[in-house]
Amino acid sequence: MSSDTLAKAPAAPDIPEDADSLHIVPQRRLGQWTAAVAVLVLLGLALDSVLRNRAFQWDVVADYFTSDAVLRGLWLTLWLTAVVMALGFVLGALLAAARLSANPVLRSVSWGYVWLFRSIPILVQLLLWFNIGALYPQILGVRTVDLLGPVTVAIIGLTLHEAAYAAEVVRGGILSVDRGQIEAAQALGLSRWRRWWRIVLPQAMRSIVPPAGNMLIGTLKGTSIVSVIAVQDLLYSVQLVYHRTYQVIPLLMVATVWYTVVTSVLSVGQYYVEKHYARGSERTR
Repeated sequence: MSSDTLAKAPAAPDIPEDADSLHIVPQRRLGQWTAAVAVLVLLGLALDSVLRNRAFQWDVVADYFTSDAVLRGLWLTLWLTAVVMALGFVLGALLAAARLSANPVLRSVSWGYVWLFRSIPILVQLLLWFNIGALYPQILGVRTVDLLGPVTVAIIGLTLHEAAYAAEVVRGGILSVDRGQIEAAQALGLSRWRRWWRIVLPQAMRSIVPPAGNMLIGTLKGTSIVSVIAVQDLLYSVQLVYHRTYQVIPLLMVATVWYTVVTSVLSVGQYYVEKHYARGSERTR
């Protein structure tokens, strides 16, 4: 290298020996702070409009929030959600097992079930089951209208609908388990039942729990659709009240607040269940 090149090279900056003497200036994020302030202002205005708007009639909301009619409707909603989720996942697990079996008939029937019940809107399914007496006036010698009441129709319709989605959730969870885990269990001489219970299921639950939790919350909110067939759930209960008092908005707010409270509790429970099954995995929160 020539002497001219060396002469033109910039001199190295002086680095202080004591690193503590360096003054680090944080990067200014004016855009982020401006957006945050704007969002907070908008949220404050929205909250203020809700709290100050007399049309919400918060005193009426407080009066009916724990009324007997509303609590009975809430209890039926919770009971219906629990029954539908339990039956839906039992049937869904059977459908998933059939879909993963080596039997082509079982695979085809399972695939057809999932395709059919995911294609038909839940409202249409409920109305079809509610009017099933027009197709089959009697079942086992009993009048269909006497055998299938509104609550039974709601359970049947919602369960068959949820089972189609639960089948895919369970199937996806099972397929997420590495095949080598099963082969290792076979090499250890574990029985088929112990392989599934001790090896496959705990690992599959990591993939099953998140969508299952979302399904649970969705089912809770989806039960409101049974009000169209006169099942006295939470929504139908408040509808009965405001049809009598004409206080539509405050009664709808009663249902809204209760749905929000219950879904929030379920979301917290889902978080801890996910945390339990995520133990030992590399995923972080």
